[in-house]
Amino acid sequence: MPIIRCTKKLQREMGIKPSELAADEPGGSPLGSWHANLVFIERRKCVLFVNDRTLFNFIAPDVRRAEIRDLAQLFLSGLACALHSERLPKPVVDQILAESAQVTVGGQTSRSVLGSVNDLAFHYKVHVVEAGGVHSAEVPNIIRRLNRMPMGALKYGFPIEELQSLYGIPRSRDR
Repeated sequence: MPIIRCTKKLQREMGIKPSELAADEPGGSPLGSWHANLVFIERRKCVLFVNDRTLFNFIAPDVRRAEIRDLAQLFLSGLACALHSERLPKPVVDQILAESAQVTVGGQTSRSVLGSVNDLAFHYKVHVVEAGGVHSAEVPNIIRRLNRMPMGALKYGFPIEELQSLYGIPRSRDR
């Protein structure tokens, strides 16, 4: 059961008080915790999710406050779409989704991951606007592209390769 560590901006949007946040991370998932941030692209609310360990990431574009307040469902549906678009083996996708079926919400903890979150937010803003906006059919391709972007926190490795390595999947050749 992973924990989603939300930025203060996202906590405010969700209407969560600091006393309602989980402090400790529950075990059980090789991916561990995630960070989530509220990002505005063309004045539309989007939620960016980034895995702490692999920096695997995806964005939920143009979401309403009600959807944001049901963060667990938003996370799970976005994760399922991102994993399926990566064409990972079905047993691995099923395993990751089962491990992520129940999430808790916590406060941000890792400044290193938060730096990567802010970097990815910038890239999403640029790529999504360039593709025509949050309703562009290119958003899934942008997610795939940004998971193939070298990340300094991974010693210039790629998030998708870190995820594949964590689950014992041989490296794909399509970057």
